[in-house]
Amino acid sequence: MNVLIFGATGMVGQSVLRECLAAADVSHITAIGRTPVAVHHAKLIDFQHADMWNYDGIDAALMPFDACFFCLGVSSAGMSEAQYTHLTYDMTIAAATKLAQLNPQMTFIYVSGAGTDSSEQGRSMWARVKGKTENALLALPFKAAYMFRPGGIMPMHGIQSKTRAYRLLYSLTKPLLPLLHRLFPDQLTTSEKLGLAMLDVARHGALRRILESADINKIGTNR
Repeated sequence: MNVLIFGATGMVGQSVLRECLAAADVSHITAIGRTPVAVHHAKLIDFQHADMWNYDGIDAALMPFDACFFCLGVSSAGMSEAQYTHLTYDMTIAAATKLAQLNPQMTFIYVSGAGTDSSEQGRSMWARVKGKTENALLALPFKAAYMFRPGGIMPMHGIQSKTRAYRLLYSLTKPLLPLLHRLFPDQLTTSEKLGLAMLDVARHGALRRILESADINKIGTNR
């Protein structure tokens, strides 16, 4: 299986990259982003691309792939809806539209978040934008597309968030995370379960196109 990862330097991207590198049935991985990944491996190509809204002229680097894991994302804090839409909806759909043209048999997996608003009408700005993004992805002519909506993610195996505030938060709450995971198993997952679930859905599909934390944990545990 040939896989493409957008955002492999972030916590979610690192999680699925780790599982892809360990998987015997994944023969080739291309990580595409604006910054280099910290991992070196014989089956990994680190493709740096400056303009994540424009993919003209790089068709050869974007095909052929069996699956794409789209893990790019930013916090909406301090942003207007127009700014957040540009960095979320516009960026994601630019890449996905190109990939659907080049790889119609691809499975596309997008990571949004718990609370995403599929109606696009709710009060939460980020949830509306994420819902609009999910809906647009589900309408593209991929073989299959799945929306992952994790809640809290417990980082494992040295994986860290790129966001300083999130790293500080995880550091402060680390002693409590295992307890919270036991108390609220449907709201929390681990980076390992998330990566395993994403890879399993790329291989075998899933019964639902929108997967919440409980679904992710079930798939990531029983893969």
